Amino acid sequence: MANSSTRNMTTGNVTRHLIGFTLPLLFGNIFQQLYNLVDSAIVGNYVGKEALGAVGSIGSLNFLVFSLCLGLGSGIGILVSQFFGAKQEEEVKVSIAQAVYVTLISGLIMSIIGAGLAKPILILMRVPESNFHYALTYMRIVCGFNFINAVYNSISAILRSLGDSKTPLKFLFVASIINVGLDLLFVVKFHWGVGGAAFATVISQCIAAIGSILYGMHINPYLRLSKKHFRIRWDIIRREVRMGLPLAAQSSTIAISCAVLQSVVNGFGMDIMAAYTSTNRLEQLVQQPYNTLGITMSTFAGQNFGAGHLDRIKVAARKGLLLISCFSAIMVVVMYAFGRQLVGMFVDDEAVITIGSTGLKFTSLMYIFLGLIYVMRGLLNGVGDVFFSMMNGIVEVAGRIGFVFLLIGLFNLDYMAAWYTNGLTWSLTGIICVIRFYTGPWKRQKFKPLN
Repeated sequence: MANSSTRNMTTGNVTRHLIGFTLPLLFGNIFQQLYNLVDSAIVGNYVGKEALGAVGSIGSLNFLVFSLCLGLGSGIGILVSQFFGAKQEEEVKVSIAQAVYVTLISGLIMSIIGAGLAKPILILMRVPESNFHYALTYMRIVCGFNFINAVYNSISAILRSLGDSKTPLKFLFVASIINVGLDLLFVVKFHWGVGGAAFATVISQCIAAIGSILYGMHINPYLRLSKKHFRIRWDIIRREVRMGLPLAAQSSTIAISCAVLQSVVNGFGMDIMAAYTSTNRLEQLVQQPYNTLGITMSTFAGQNFGAGHLDRIKVAARKGLLLISCFSAIMVVVMYAFGRQLVGMFVDDEAVITIGSTGLKFTSLMYIFLGLIYVMRGLLNGVGDVFFSMMNGIVEVAGRIGFVFLLIGLFNLDYMAAWYTNGLTWSLTGIICVIRFYTGPWKRQKFKPLN
């Protein structure tokens, strides 16, 4: 059933597959990050640094609320890619149909929880009074519509698992342009503040989700489902949930650690909050090549694991390590040469710019370890070693929480402990991921098709 809308990675040149799949995905993720960049730049320049700090202070909370949907979407994609690699075409369709139930239920649950618990969570995180109203407004809107993001995440994961990284790109491109226009309209023209920026993001995500589904159904035969595919299949649902829950646990534990670190940052005042938000937004963009390569590795490993081609997975690991090494070296030069100008895109406060650019100089030295996390986790997820991802997430939590309190409590470090903590945590986690890949049990396992 393969056609031009799918990519079979179980044969052919490994490097060509990795680059051909990663580039559209990278452009798509960069466009998606424009949501956050535009929100931050417009909010920081037209509403103020208090609002900018508020938007940044809830980034980890949004991620925490969405982590269940993110993990389940990733689990769905891994299972679909393995069925696709094993050439079980009917199971691919059934898995996609069952994903509808998993996605909608998890998305609605997390939307209700996120919006309903926004206020007590922000109080627990010690968000300053000057930022509180902004943070509460933004979080209630974005988290309340998380089911839209869940739908987009799942359809994107399914399309990627079939080798299609171009369809999500097309609709993210359109949505990112609409997001820019709506930000300017709602925030600058209508003066809706952070609420306007939040609604601009939600509307743009909705357009990307609906467009990807409709266009995907038009060009991809695997998305043309019949009534029989939607009959409840508990065996498929269990496999999707069993694959996705450890990934959700990984995401949620990491989000919790980020929230703890953010609460520490909040205690240093609004200048530090604004600087930390600015560098986080920049590093979210820097992470996109790593993130997209990690997603590529997951799809590549999933298809080849399903086909039993474990040797190709090892080749992909070597190619991935080379790519992230080159990119990391370039980013160190960029952050040292242009760090002040980059932070200055978000805020014109000289003190904030100095703090943020200093933080970037340290964390940029650790980007190579950040790349290792994405590439190795992607490969391990693709072969179904999702339990390790959950355990590795716990290690990341321990590192992020442990390092920040160690640096502040034992070494009496000031606010720079936040940036040092991120870099040291990436190093610890990345090294453990490499060890697991090269010594893990996945090389002795085989994909188990449905009976």
